[in-house]
Amino acid sequence: MCRLSIVLTVLAMAWSEAKAEDWPQFHGPNRDSTSPETGMGRTWPAGGPKVLWSFKLGTGFGGPAVAGGKVYLLDRVKNQQEILRCLDLGTGKEEWNIAYDAPGRFPYEGSRSTPSVDGRHVFTVGAMGDACCFDKTARAIVWQKNLLKEYGGNLPTWACSQSPLLYKDWVVLAPQGRTACLVALEKATGKEVWRSEPMGAMQYASPMLATIDGVEQVVMFTHKISSGANTVVFGADPSDGKTLWAYTGWSANFVIPTPTAVGEGRFFIMSGYNAGCAMFQVRRADGKWTVTELFKNKAADGYLHDAILYKGYLYANGNSLQKPKNGLMCLTLDGQVKWKTGNDPKIEMGNLVLADGLLYVMNGLDGTLALVEPNPEGYKELARSKVLQAEGKTVWGPMAISDGKLLCRDLTELKCLAIK
Repeated sequence: MCRLSIVLTVLAMAWSEAKAEDWPQFHGPNRDSTSPETGMGRTWPAGGPKVLWSFKLGTGFGGPAVAGGKVYLLDRVKNQQEILRCLDLGTGKEEWNIAYDAPGRFPYEGSRSTPSVDGRHVFTVGAMGDACCFDKTARAIVWQKNLLKEYGGNLPTWACSQSPLLYKDWVVLAPQGRTACLVALEKATGKEVWRSEPMGAMQYASPMLATIDGVEQVVMFTHKISSGANTVVFGADPSDGKTLWAYTGWSANFVIPTPTAVGEGRFFIMSGYNAGCAMFQVRRADGKWTVTELFKNKAADGYLHDAILYKGYLYANGNSLQKPKNGLMCLTLDGQVKWKTGNDPKIEMGNLVLADGLLYVMNGLDGTLALVEPNPEGYKELARSKVLQAEGKTVWGPMAISDGKLLCRDLTELKCLAIK
């Protein structure tokens, strides 16, 4: 019996270590585009990763979230409706869906954001500004409110593209309107808990959670209202929404990538249209917050997707709409370029995610996926396969990793690939 008990304990420990890791929100469990899973394959079969299933979607770019073996995705159909879909991760079968009306047209039509999932609810922000809470068990909308109408905002050029941030019993959203930049709502009721001061007009980045000098805070990147440099990154107290600090030393035409936290209160930001990149550091001394700019240059010009921190280096898709194309890049934490792929290989504006010391890099032009070992000494590609049939299209949607599976999409189809 003692021997059996030991065996069962070892098996239980092994199962615990090998169990599937969820990807329950935008950019994964820690909102840094990184999965904690291990055991990923360092090469692929001749035909590429096995396609386990595929699912047809309405046009769009909305990313999947994964929790408890279920895939949640906010779809958009024919500029009229938005539909929360729940699929089984193992089979791709749709188990249920909930639709609501959200008519409206905008450039690059279709879905935008990634759901956020907790034990009971799914939270979404639709392209027309509709924030919704869905009950997974009841399969019904619990509450719904429009961020633009409630907080005096305007629909940006490419529609609402943010993803909700969950914090304790609240969901944090960024209406970026005339009466509030950030708001915290009760998960269960949608009742407002706090609102931050107005800070800027609605852009496309999402709120993130960071801890600086032991203090939790919500970090947001937006266009500021005042003159001068037209962007602001600020930290808000998650208990009441009060502004703790703000960085206003850098400008960009559009704010899309979320800041990348690199430790010690430092944040890396970048954008397209020749805005370049910057890094600043936030510190607290004697109860006061200070912000110091560490560098600002044109080395990286990532247009859509965040940079990923790995072993003291930043890996970023350096492709904007401008030329020359930087491709996949490796940067030091003082803003120097270690290497860049340029057009060989082409990356365009596709997503990249990290798992088990491996980068999965999507070419946003044609749906080719590359398996890359992140190494500051040079670009090291381990495998490459065309996984999405999207020649000449905009393959820009965020990817997700869960249970040894990679979820990726083009404009009209979601695919699940075996990568363990």
